Amino acid sequence: MANIKTAISLPEGLFEEAEAVANEMEVSRSKLVAIALAEYIKRYQNKQLLEKINVTYADFPNEEEQAIQKSMRRQHRRIVEDK
Repeated sequence: MANIKTAISLPEGLFEEAEAVANEMEVSRSKLVAIALAEYIKRYQNKQLLEKINVTYADFPNEEEQAIQKSMRRQHRRIVEDK
């Protein structure tokens, strides 16, 4: 993948911390920023997905589904106890 140059402004303290971490990891500042940004985006996307899942299942299970689950548990218990 091609790299694109960009300029960003950071608070001085954050820049100094990033510089120290990059040196410790033996990577360039650009590489450190790319790693951090990729991780942030991944976490953000996972959070968005979780929110969509939670909205989808907010009312799950309904009464009919609960009755089915209860019946399934009883049936499973009978099968296990008969063995």
